[in-house]
Amino acid sequence: AKNEAALSLCHVYMSGPNELLLAVGTAISLTFAPRDCEGGFIHLYRYGTDGTTLTLVHSTPTDGPVGALCGFKGHLLAGVNNALRIYDFGKKKMLRKVENRNFPNFISTIHAAGDRIYVGDVQESIHFVKYKADEGSIYVFADDVRPRYMTATLPLDYDTLAGADKFGNIFINRLPKDVSEEMDDDPTGGKNVHADGLLNGAPNKSETPAQFYVGETVCALTKGALQPGGTELVLYGTLMGGIGALVPFSTKSEIEFFTHLEMHMRQEAPSLVGRDHMSFRSYYAPVKNVVDGDL
Repeated sequence: AKNEAALSLCHVYMSGPNELLLAVGTAISLTFAPRDCEGGFIHLYRYGTDGTTLTLVHSTPTDGPVGALCGFKGHLLAGVNNALRIYDFGKKKMLRKVENRNFPNFISTIHAAGDRIYVGDVQESIHFVKYKADEGSIYVFADDVRPRYMTATLPLDYDTLAGADKFGNIFINRLPKDVSEEMDDDPTGGKNVHADGLLNGAPNKSETPAQFYVGETVCALTKGALQPGGTELVLYGTLMGGIGALVPFSTKSEIEFFTHLEMHMRQEAPSLVGRDHMSFRSYYAPVKNVVDGDL
């Protein structure tokens, strides 16, 4: 199509053809202020035998821009405007199975683990979503209390995600352990509780155990190690071309040492422009459980 922009892509294992395919989400004649478009497509591609060529399987039209895609149990999760959809493989196009249109603004990121789906909204932070296959329904059971403008998310474990917003903050978002166990043990998956929303949101709220102001908009997050067998860490990339790493502390003595080192460095190496270091790293929210290695 003319004036078609690719917004998202992912590898997806489809249970229909029983193979790994490449899904690409697009928008036609997209404008940002206001956000509008003439429609979108989900293009499905098959890899050639040599692994260097792509063949179009089929294209599925959508009624909005496809902002995020993710493989999920042999199906495809797609964020179309503010709707989360599950698509199945069809011979001529993708078949819509389930849909939830109750997200606030625009879905920008999607990740999945087990029956749990993690959805990042462009203005309303991270939502924890449950999929009930026997009922054919998806619903939000937990969300964040802060309206963060999400640019990237990264699952760290079943209950924890790292996230970044467009104002230059990196944070950790975690589902409380009791809420997580309750959702997994409840045969309804917490769906009955879902009816009793809290403050126009989900019935449960996630926590923020750590946050840090980078100073540049973080647009990419990934996990990795700097050497084979090394400690796994979170790597981030920024809009201005910066690359940074968040390294987890493994012992309490490490935490105490680096916290005290940071405290002394603040006094010994004051800012050239006279700005307080702690207030800078707490520009939008108080810095929490992160030691600044740049200092």
